[in-house]
Amino acid sequence: MALSTLQPATAGTARPTDDEKAATTAKKSTILRGRASWYGREFQGRRTSSGERFDRNKYTCAHKTLPFGTRLRVSNPKTGEAVVVRVSDRGPFRHQRILDLAEVAARPLGIITQGAVSVVAEVVPETTPLGPTDAPDDLQALAADPIETAELHTNIAAGHTEAADLALKAEPTASFVVQAGTFGDIRNARAVMDKIQGLEPAMFITTVTGTSAQGKTLNRIVVGRFATAAEANALRLRLARAGVASLVRQTENL
Repeated sequence: MALSTLQPATAGTARPTDDEKAATTAKKSTILRGRASWYGREFQGRRTSSGERFDRNKYTCAHKTLPFGTRLRVSNPKTGEAVVVRVSDRGPFRHQRILDLAEVAARPLGIITQGAVSVVAEVVPETTPLGPTDAPDDLQALAADPIETAELHTNIAAGHTEAADLALKAEPTASFVVQAGTFGDIRNARAVMDKIQGLEPAMFITTVTGTSAQGKTLNRIVVGRFATAAEANALRLRLARAGVASLVRQTENL
């Protein structure tokens, strides 16, 4: 803490008004900081967690808990580029990632070429136009703010704005998924994903890419987002009856 914050105010020092304090608190409470990644062609047309079909050419994104329809201004502090996107899906479920952006939204932020970048995301009014926009004037200050929104930068604290109230209605973070196989060849993974999509058309399906101890790329199929192990196990049993072997896992272990 800076020394000046411990010193009493002098007669000539202007104290911030209650409105100014509330505005500052609200602004900080609706800011998310962390890494953002992207998804595109391989998920084109698949049903998202909100029920709509994914379109890589629309300005949408995935977030773990924010209500569907929430709009975010996402900025890259290194380049000063920004876009406004709408939450339509759940994810990402890899550590230190706060957002997955559709391809068209990720491109101007430099995420396509780098895979993931550090961003600042602000909840904005639902009337804010989607697409490329101007970054906030205080972007660098927002990016450098030491206040963390959560351990993995995914929760939003209470504030005093309509946008913050919207954030408070966030759905609980899903804790369990069903893993339906691990494949070295992405084509094999997609074949199984297509089969599951036919069996469970309303279910969210994605892949989590990792690396084996030998350095080989592995593609794990992840199905669903569930609050309890029992819900996830019900899906596992349905898949088993259709000949798809799978297991229930907790998201933090992916």
